[in-house]
Amino acid sequence: MPTIAFIIAAYLLGSISFAVITSKLFGLADPRTYGSGNPGATNVLRSGKKAAAALTLFGDAAKGWLAVFLAIRLSPPDVSYTMLAAAVALAVFIGHLFPIFLRFKGGKGVATALGVLLALNVWVGLGGLATWMFMALVFRYSSLAALAAAVATPIYAFLLGLPREWVLASGIMSLLLIWRHKSNIQNLLAGKETRIGKSDESQ
Repeated sequence: MPTIAFIIAAYLLGSISFAVITSKLFGLADPRTYGSGNPGATNVLRSGKKAAAALTLFGDAAKGWLAVFLAIRLSPPDVSYTMLAAAVALAVFIGHLFPIFLRFKGGKGVATALGVLLALNVWVGLGGLATWMFMALVFRYSSLAALAAAVATPIYAFLLGLPREWVLASGIMSLLLIWRHKSNIQNLLAGKETRIGKSDESQ
């Protein structure tokens, strides 16, 4: 498969919104019509259906993992698998943020980034997840936990000696994730961000 085909396929896979699909399967309202309007697991959780939110989380993470896993496994012999995996990682992540199927208005990318990182290196992925869980448990802000994990994961990738292409890709994903949380950052600074478990959480 040509390199461009891998990248296009990854973007299209990333564009699949499991928040929308899962909501339809469970007979729920479109997640873009309530709460934060974000098609992601946290907003689906506002519906009261924990199973739907969990399935959304799993699906968004799985698509990131699958795209990168296949890129590494099926990389053509004349193409650097580290370069291809990095390009595919960014493509599937950008697909989630700007999905062609949803008029380029997607989620914030936390779950998809986790899946991508687990495929690149399981320890980096688990490190990012552990950072998120620690911050969420201590401070009770989902957005703050996501931001902390975003800052930490490129550092983990560098310290663990991952290929520089993967470190760069993780850094770009982190910057995009932080940018997607700009409204949450404003709310945190203003003391208006709602804690985890509150119905009005801005996620």
